[in-house]
Amino acid sequence: MKGYINSIETMGLVDGPGIRFVVFMQGCRLRCLYCHNPETWKKESELELTANELVKRILRYKNYFGEEGGVTFSGGEPLLQPEFLIEALKLCKQCNIHTCLDTAGFGLGNYEEILKYTDLVIMDIKALEKGAYKNLTGQHIEESLQFLDICQKLNKKMWIRQVIVPGINDTEEYVLKLKEFVSNLKNIEKVEFLPYETLGIPKYEKLKIPYRLENVSPMNTKRCQELYTLFEK
Repeated sequence: MKGYINSIETMGLVDGPGIRFVVFMQGCRLRCLYCHNPETWKKESELELTANELVKRILRYKNYFGEEGGVTFSGGEPLLQPEFLIEALKLCKQCNIHTCLDTAGFGLGNYEEILKYTDLVIMDIKALEKGAYKNLTGQHIEESLQFLDICQKLNKKMWIRQVIVPGINDTEEYVLKLKEFVSNLKNIEKVEFLPYETLGIPKYEKLKIPYRLENVSPMNTKRCQELYTLFEK
């Protein structure tokens, strides 16, 4: 079996602890208003690798991982290729490589088997309420909540990520609701606020896809930090 890969980053520093080999996989069922990687939506890609081929590439960089680094499967949405993902994760664990899953929790199931071989889950929280989630992503929130529940059941270590978008969730009210939501979760090692950026707009133009936030300016980083400070209090 081959996996559909969008791209690979060999020395990633922001997708998990330490130095990471980051595998950006193809396919995503969400259509987030602020998505900056529309080229990953379709499952097909020019780069197709078996799990063995991929892990051989990963092993070339294992010496750089140190005690904290490892491999991160990101996307797109890696959970949309569950069989390939399980095989690759198993091989990584056999090679004593720390594994991380960067996900919105919106895939095709078999989550418990995937999480058996996952050391850390970085979960992207899109929204907290059903209507807001649907408006933001075009999908229903229940699937992501199911994945989150399984992470809690299996006692998985987690990071939480939240993109802060002007006019959508850049309010103190939302941040306090997010704080309450996170306070009810176990094993949260870290929470990150990511300021909304417009760097992906040229990709939409190239793909001839309408960009639905074209009149929204990038999130002010100072204001984003203020909201994070409020969250930490």
